Amino acid sequence: MARLPGGGGCPPRKTMVGLGLGQLVSLLVTGTGFASSELSRRGINVPTSQSLLNYLFLGIVYGSILLYRRKPLQMKWYYYLILGLVDVEANYLVVKAYQYTSLTSVMLLDCWSIPAVIFLTWMFLKTKYRFRKYSGVAICVAGLVLVVFSDVHAGDRAGGASPVKGDILVIAGATLYAISNVSEEFLVKVGDRVELMGMLGLFGAIISACQISIFERNEIESIQWSVGAVVPFIGFAVAMFMFYSLVPILLKISGSTMLNLSLLTSDMWAILIRVFAYHEKVDWMYYVAFGAVAIGLVIYSGDSNSDDKRGQVAESTDAEGRLPDEEAAVDPKCQGAASSGIRQSDDGNGLYHALSNEELS
Repeated sequence: MARLPGGGGCPPRKTMVGLGLGQLVSLLVTGTGFASSELSRRGINVPTSQSLLNYLFLGIVYGSILLYRRKPLQMKWYYYLILGLVDVEANYLVVKAYQYTSLTSVMLLDCWSIPAVIFLTWMFLKTKYRFRKYSGVAICVAGLVLVVFSDVHAGDRAGGASPVKGDILVIAGATLYAISNVSEEFLVKVGDRVELMGMLGLFGAIISACQISIFERNEIESIQWSVGAVVPFIGFAVAMFMFYSLVPILLKISGSTMLNLSLLTSDMWAILIRVFAYHEKVDWMYYVAFGAVAIGLVIYSGDSNSDDKRGQVAESTDAEGRLPDEEAAVDPKCQGAASSGIRQSDDGNGLYHALSNEELS
């Protein structure tokens, strides 16, 4: 949708759709956290089982599309196997953390995936960043340190049996999320988004089933299933499936800047849930940490508007669907992919906190 000359008047419909979809994605992230926290409060601690249903949904829906196409895979199957293993364990660690720390801590500490993605893309994809982005990341990390410090000194007010252990699990899970996101970015650049989702669902389901049979079989047998247990269990899987499916659409409409800023509001929703649904007291340092993370992400994303505009101009003038400049200007390999007509990562990325477009500026 082209902007009218002069840029005046009401925001374009595409922008409003992006804003609304961004908040929907943010609420889905908060919903998964709420469901996991509720299951933990009921004594249901089966993190891998929670994710299994989501992978089954992905495998059935996107796998059916792959079968209908009847085309060979564009990437080797073992790439998806490795990605599935990383993604399953990332989900396991983050969901497991709800047993030990609060919903708010999990939501804030999960932002650790941002500096982790920056390091991995710099190391392996040869992406270069401006000083402003590094400054934003530094402020985000300072906010994360405040969360851990608050959990150490707040004791049982942090809403968990072992807050520090929970914080460590979240940081480890966020690091695996970063590895997953960077891997998905690479696979989407040279492959197909539907193939990625379908194969991720297939191998994710297989790995989850094997892990459940070894580690969670007794826990599942001991669960007293009721409506109060089934609803958050299924709700988690549905929210995760919708998140996986909607993120690529948001990236295509508004870019990853909108995605990251939208995901930031999930922390606000988490605090509201903790205060009004659980009637818990929130340590004052959480608000300071939230402010630091918000400022850091705004600074990080602040110089991406010009990149998004360049991408929109490139997309509107290229009938063959070649890449926006910010995705091809850094690495000669990316330039080669663009010249060969391969679609790039604005078609979609993975879970929770994907960074694909704006960091390539």
